[in-house]
Amino acid sequence: MSKLINLTVFREFLKSSFAGGIILFSCVILALIVANTSLYRSVMDFLLQEVGFETETIQLKYSWLLWLNDGLMAIFFLLVGLEIKREIVEGELSSVSKAVLPILAAVGGALLPALIYAAINQNAADTAHGWGIPMATDIAFALAVITLLGNRVPASLKIFLAALAIVDDLLAILVIALFYSSGIHATYLFIALGIFVFLIVLNKLGVKALWAYLIPGVFIWYFIHHSGIHATIAGVLVAMTLPTTPDEKESPLEKLEHLLTKPVNFIIIPLFAFANTLIPIHAEMVGGLTSKLGLGIIAGLIVGKSIGIFLICFIAKSLKIAQLPEGASWMQIFGVGLLGGIGFTMSIFISILSFDDAALIEEAKFAVLIASLCAGILGYTMLRLADNSKRNISKS
Repeated sequence: MSKLINLTVFREFLKSSFAGGIILFSCVILALIVANTSLYRSVMDFLLQEVGFETETIQLKYSWLLWLNDGLMAIFFLLVGLEIKREIVEGELSSVSKAVLPILAAVGGALLPALIYAAINQNAADTAHGWGIPMATDIAFALAVITLLGNRVPASLKIFLAALAIVDDLLAILVIALFYSSGIHATYLFIALGIFVFLIVLNKLGVKALWAYLIPGVFIWYFIHHSGIHATIAGVLVAMTLPTTPDEKESPLEKLEHLLTKPVNFIIIPLFAFANTLIPIHAEMVGGLTSKLGLGIIAGLIVGKSIGIFLICFIAKSLKIAQLPEGASWMQIFGVGLLGGIGFTMSIFISILSFDDAALIEEAKFAVLIASLCAGILGYTMLRLADNSKRNISKS
C-alpha cells in the first residue's frame, strides 16, 4: 500500500508545473558536487569520448558532449519552436492586444542586459563577444519559482512570464543564428533551406503525419550542422512547418509538443545542465566574478533584466500601448523582471558558443549560475513582499 502511495505521489510530482525546475536544480547541484570530487576526471573522459561513424562524405563522429549540445539540444529547440508557433496561432501571442506587452518586455529585457555587458567589456577583446550571454531567460526555472508562490501571484502574471520567456527564447535563437555561428558553407545551407521549403509545401498540402516532417528534419539538422549555423536552429525550423489549428482539436504540432514535453524537461535539459555545469570551483573562478566577464553577466542578468522589463512595461502603460496583466502591481512586475534574470540553460548555451578559451567558458558558466541563483531568490522575495503589501492594503 505504501509503495502504491509513493508511486502516486511521484506521478503527481512529475505532473506538477515546477517538477522540471526541481529536477534541473538537483542536476546542477549533483554536477557541482561531482566536479569537485575525484569522479570529475572519469565523467569528463566519458563525455569527451567520440561515438558515431564517419566516411569520406559523411561526418557523424562526435563526443558525447557534442552530441548532447548539438544533437539532443536540437530537440529542446524543436519544443521551444513548437511552443512559440502555438502561442502565435492560438495563445498569448495570437493577437496584438495580447502579444504587445510580453513582446516589448522581452525586447527590453534582452537589449539592456546586452548593452550593460557590452559597456563593461568594451575594452576587453577576449570577452567582448559574450554580450549575448545575459540576454536569455530560462523558462523552466523562472516558471518553477513563480509556481512555488501559488495563489500569491495572479494567474495573469504567470501567463505574462511564460509569454515573455517564449519571446525571449525566440530572440535568443535569432541571436545564436546571426551572431554565434561560424563561417557559412553555402552549399549545405541551401540544401537545408531546400528541405525546409519542402516541409512548408507538405504543410500547405495538408500532410499531417509527424514522420513526414521529422525524418526530413533529421537531414535539415545534418546540413545545418555542417553549414556553420548552429545545428540547434534546425529544431526551430522544423517546428515552424508543423501543422496546427486555433481550435480545440489536437493538431500534429500539439501532439508532438505533448510527446516531447516530459522527455525534454525531465531528461534532455537535466542532462545538458549536468554535463555543462561540471565546474571545478577554485579561487581564480570565484575571483572571476568581479572580472569584466563576471560583472557583465551578473549585472546584465540581475540589473539589466529587471530594469529592462520593468521600464518597457512602464513606458508601454504610460503611452497606453498596453495594459498590465490583470490584478498585477508594479512591484510584481519588477519581481517578474528579476525572475527574468534566471538565464541558466540558454545563457550557459551561449557561453559555450561565445568563447574558445575553456577557462573563460567555465568563468562564464559560474557567473551565470551565481546570477541566476541571486535573480531567483530576489524575484521570489520581491513577489512575496508584493503579495504581503497587497494583503495589508486590503485589510486596512
